[in-house]
Amino acid sequence: MKEDVLFINKHHESTAQTIFEKVMEERTDKYIIAVSGESESGKSEVSYVLGRMLRKKGIHTKILNMDSFYKIPPLERRAWRQKHGVESIGYSEYDWKTIERVIKDFKAGNTSEMPYSDVISNQIDRLITDFKDIELLIINGLYSIMVNKADLKIFIELSYKETTNQQLKKDIEEVDDWRMKELEREHEVIESIRGEANYFVDLDTSMNMYHL
Repeated sequence: MKEDVLFINKHHESTAQTIFEKVMEERTDKYIIAVSGESESGKSEVSYVLGRMLRKKGIHTKILNMDSFYKIPPLERRAWRQKHGVESIGYSEYDWKTIERVIKDFKAGNTSEMPYSDVISNQIDRLITDFKDIELLIINGLYSIMVNKADLKIFIELSYKETTNQQLKKDIEEVDDWRMKELEREHEVIESIRGEANYFVDLDTSMNMYHL
């Protein structure tokens, strides 16, 4: 997301390197990587480092953050969720129609317009990007492994307790009782879909990547 805060460490770099090596083995034209995991599991950091590695290899890459594709804007989302109940939280909150259109534009090498979330203002801007020369798309988000057209679906293994602690450290938003309920619900949904991934990365051991 625009103006997002990244704290990159050696684990993110080692994990990105592991994914990079896998991508270089099997990459085809217009390749899509989905990077998923709990909130604050390191998805954005790993995606960023991976994108830089690919760029150094001359592979034109773009990162899409799925937070930009929520149906309900950031400033309205908390109230909407409280009104509809914690059970409303999940991958159905994404605007899948827009996501699929953007992916179609990427595959076709077209110019595409999409939402773009600014974490400072919490506004949704409009981004116009030209996919003509973009060879690889990294889709980063809680539920990105639900993207059917992804060629490589990565799930970052970091426990709910660890990611909750990271949420508290980052202090991106107030972590009150309701926010804890949101995180618990997100955890339940992510656990229910993690089987959609085809590769799992242990961020603690960094180099441990395995296929189920």
